[in-house]
Amino acid sequence: MAEQNREPFSIPAELAILPLQEAVLFPNTVMPLAVTKAHGIKLVEDALKNGTPAGVVALRERDASPPGPEDVYTVGTVAIIQKMIKVPDGTLRCIISGTVPFRVIEFTQAQPYLAARVEQLEEVTVESDELTALVRNLAAQYTKLLSFLPSAPKELELEVNNINDPNLLSYFVGSTMRLETPDKQAVLEERDTLARLRMLTAFLTRELEVLELGHKIQSDIQKEMDKNQREYYLRQQLKAIQDELGETDPAQADVNELREKIDAAKMPEDAHKAASRELDRLGKIPSASPEYSVIRTYLDWLVTLPWSVTTEDSLDIGKARKILDEDHYDLEKVKDRILEYLAVRKLKNTLSGPILCFVGPPGVGKTSLGKSIARAMHRKFVRLSVGGVRDEAEIRGHRRTYIGAMPGTFIRAIRDVGSANPLIMIDEIDKVGADFRGDPSSALLEVLDPEQNNSFRDHYLDLPFDLSKVLFIATANQLDTISPPLRDRMEIIALAGYTQAEKIVIARKYLVSKQLQNNGLTPRQCVITKDAIEAIVADYTREAGVRNLEREIATVCRKVARKIAEDSKHVARVTAKTLSEYLGKQRFFAEVAKRTATKGVATGLVWTPVGGDIVFVESSVMPGTGKLTMTGQLGDVMKESAQAALSFLRTRSKDLKLADDFFNKHDVHIHVPAGAVPKDGPSAGVAIATSLVSALTGRKVEYGVAMTGEITLTGQVLPVGGIKEKVLGARRAGIKRVVLPARNEPDMVEDVPADVRRTMKAVYVEELSQALKEALGTAMITPVVTANGRRNGRPLPTAAR
Repeated sequence: MAEQNREPFSIPAELAILPLQEAVLFPNTVMPLAVTKAHGIKLVEDALKNGTPAGVVALRERDASPPGPEDVYTVGTVAIIQKMIKVPDGTLRCIISGTVPFRVIEFTQAQPYLAARVEQLEEVTVESDELTALVRNLAAQYTKLLSFLPSAPKELELEVNNINDPNLLSYFVGSTMRLETPDKQAVLEERDTLARLRMLTAFLTRELEVLELGHKIQSDIQKEMDKNQREYYLRQQLKAIQDELGETDPAQADVNELREKIDAAKMPEDAHKAASRELDRLGKIPSASPEYSVIRTYLDWLVTLPWSVTTEDSLDIGKARKILDEDHYDLEKVKDRILEYLAVRKLKNTLSGPILCFVGPPGVGKTSLGKSIARAMHRKFVRLSVGGVRDEAEIRGHRRTYIGAMPGTFIRAIRDVGSANPLIMIDEIDKVGADFRGDPSSALLEVLDPEQNNSFRDHYLDLPFDLSKVLFIATANQLDTISPPLRDRMEIIALAGYTQAEKIVIARKYLVSKQLQNNGLTPRQCVITKDAIEAIVADYTREAGVRNLEREIATVCRKVARKIAEDSKHVARVTAKTLSEYLGKQRFFAEVAKRTATKGVATGLVWTPVGGDIVFVESSVMPGTGKLTMTGQLGDVMKESAQAALSFLRTRSKDLKLADDFFNKHDVHIHVPAGAVPKDGPSAGVAIATSLVSALTGRKVEYGVAMTGEITLTGQVLPVGGIKEKVLGARRAGIKRVVLPARNEPDMVEDVPADVRRTMKAVYVEELSQALKEALGTAMITPVVTANGRRNGRPLPTAAR
């Protein structure tokens, strides 16, 4: 409280100094004070005993104890101790009254408390219109400040309006405002009344801005709360009235039900706003309106989507490995990739799902592998087949302007499984089509892009949906038909065909037990021996996968089941000798010996979407005019390979001991059987050249030799792709020796299983002369060797020098 009309006060030349923590005493104000430190208690007791005032100053630092001269400000206020009460704990409670300001000239004592020589400070007040305006403005602002503080005493407003002295007003405002200690000290030290009033006006303006902003925030929050409470209260009243009258509106009941579902769906903010907006529209539209059903269906989709529902991944690496091994044999690369993802996911919880693409022939377990991965990770599984899909709206959905519009296949799948992080298998992605309705493969770019699919926008929903938590796995039989941008977004994992030994293990470990169970048989009722399985693999199937193998085993089980149904005591033991009773006559035979027994026939290795295979290249030479005929539905690249092989051999007619005009007087016919099947690619170059040399020289190709490789006009053999598939196809056909380009040796060593490499001999060649020597028993033509022992600019292998 400010004290007015105080008589002039003179101060002693030396005062005891009482420091205050986080407080400043102003002249003509009263302050309650708690004295707890020993030096303060001693000072108060001495001042009361001697009847002397004390000098009160503010501490610079809060924790200075005991305070020294450097710890206190040098400007303070002379205080009179008006009342003192001792508390049982030994501390004092005082009421002190400020009189006049002073400045410390010199400290004269530090113990038991501070003392100093001081001088009184005078006010510098110049009457002016500006001073009057500042006084009125300060009083008005202070009154406004009090209006934002409901807990402030009413006496403060009366007091400030009754103070006429500008110095007393400034001290009163400074003592009752919320100011930091340095700011209060600055007000006390300022001797110019005009400058002090300006300083306080600035402080008041800043405080008013903060209070007005806080008041606005509080008011907005209160209005929102009041609005929600009012709506809830009115809805409850309306519901009670309708229930009482028996006039419950079905449309309003739908709106209320949808509102509860929207609140429970935990949608993102954008989706919640859109749902609330559409719900408000629904409440204003008559239920008979066509638009009512459109909006209602849209809201049903929004509330049924699992916006925040996810399943917890199983990050137990050992358990996941066990599950993968239980369901699939081999496929180590795929299993390792999934276990790597789980390991990284275990270390970093925010990792988005990988986008994998399994590429391989039919029947190698691509789709079933996806189910096993979902089971190992404890994720929900959904399979989407996009083979033959030609409409872009199948991916992105139809806009709501169309009758019968609905979301795309991905949003529907996520709704059906009820989880935002399922495993989605996109089957047959290489068979996606395109027509006038759009290109679905382009629409898949956003779905399968980890940088974009966190805000996938379906045309029907017209809202971003997070697909980054989904684990996408695509399957394909070949990569050539997948667009390059789409292929670039996926991690390609190749699944080649199985070897004969692997098929036997898969059949014994998985397929037989599965078919026995499917046909209601027990292992005691039907025993399929190992030699029977080997016979099925070799004589009744010829494929890269195991789909036909499983089909044949199912046929055996069905026939056994029929016999047991007729005679319950029947027990079947299926062996290689009795297999024909169940499957009929043998379907596949080793043709290599018979087909290559004629000159002009060579065995080539080919890659197909269903795995590797062999092909027979036949050449025939007859009198004519030098014409080259090629049949068997050969593609342009394969025709060019045949032309290059013939051109190279024409340049080596002397090595083949042919007359110079031989090719001018004879026609050459090259035929690749299975004429109904299109064939293309450069890898048949070596086989075509070998077939031509065999026909020109009359030497037969040795039994059990197959070859692959592209040739050049200079006779070099270039590397080709699909080595693993080709070698496995040769193994299935009974080939014992394969001729491969030298630069494909790493593919053979790294990709082909060890048991296949042990049972087949691989010969690596750099030139056609080496391939001819392996296939025909003699080189027939000499390699091109330079004078420094280099062939075509590269060093010769030791064996060729």
